[in-house]
This record gives sequence, C-alpha cells and structure tokens, in this order.
Amino acid sequence: MTEPNERQDTFDLVACLEALLFVAAAPVSIAQLAESLDIKAQEVEAGLKALSERFQQQRGLRIQQHAGRVQLTTAPEFAPQIEKFLGLEASARLSRAAVETLAIVAYRQPITRPGIDAIRGVNSDGVMRSLLSKGLLQETGRAEGPGRPILYGTTAEFLQHFGLTSLAEMPPYDEVESEADQAQNSRLLKD
Repeated sequence: MTEPNERQDTFDLVACLEALLFVAAAPVSIAQLAESLDIKAQEVEAGLKALSERFQQQRGLRIQQHAGRVQLTTAPEFAPQIEKFLGLEASARLSRAAVETLAIVAYRQPITRPGIDAIRGVNSDGVMRSLLSKGLLQETGRAEGPGRPILYGTTAEFLQHFGLTSLAEMPPYDEVESEADQAQNSRLLKD
C-alpha cells in the first residue's frame, strides 16, 4: 500500500511536470526535466506516464514524445475548434503520394530519398520538398556510403498532423503489410 507522503510526492511531481511542459517553448528532453527537478530520469518517465494517463481521460491536452523529447500538445480531436478560434486555415489535405511517402519514412526511418524512390517506384523529389516545407519530414543525418546521401525522418509535426503521441502508436509494420496484401488479393479476385 502506498503511503500518503508517497502519493503526495507523485502528485506533486505530475503537477510540476505539467507546469514545466506548459511553459516550455519547445520540446524538452527527459534529461532536462530530470536535471531541473533534481531527480532520476526514471522518475520523470513515471511521472510523464501518469500525466499522460490523466490527459487521456476526457481532457484537451496530450503528452507527445518524439526523438527523445517531450512536449505538451492539444488533443487532436479539437483541431477544428482550435483552428477556428485561432483564425487558421483548415489543415491542407495531403496527396496520396505524400501520405505514401510519409508512411515509408515513418516505418523505415532513417531512410534516404533513393530508398524511398526504390520502394515507391517513382521519383519523390517534389513530394519530399513539399513534406519538408510543411515540416512533416526532416533531415536526420547522412548515410555512410557513396555520396553520403541525406537521411530523412519524421518530425513532431508529423505526429501532431496524424494525432499520434509517439511513433509507438503506429500499427506494427507487419500488420500494415498483411492488410495491404489482403486488400491486393481481394482486388485480384474481383478483377
């Protein structure tokens, strides 16, 4: 059984993490949070998990984790109301090529543009430029090899656009692949 002081400490940690994430101008690392609170990273992770669970219960905020950084974001289901309140244009729809490219990068990151082209079977220069300008993809480094091609990965904006709190929420790749195979097989049977 948890002692009252332990529960109070956990509550204080969760409330403090919420306050720190609220005032943070950009995503912060767990190490930064641990250092500022003078506690272990594992305690921060446990506090973030508790805070995330609270936010899942009919709240308008979410904890988003990407590339080792954490930030407070609004719940994706309230995007239309937030866009209207802030006077923003409705989110632009992505083309089929853009969604296809994003899926490839999300599941295979880091990946080079030639790697994306090989999977898609077409040149991806234009769609890559578009996704980079929208902030959905970013350069993550360079591959070892001839010409040292640029490696690409998804961004926190990618997660926000698709209403994800982390890449771990994406369905496992083998499930996606088997669903695509089933869809292809059903089309072949109908043709």
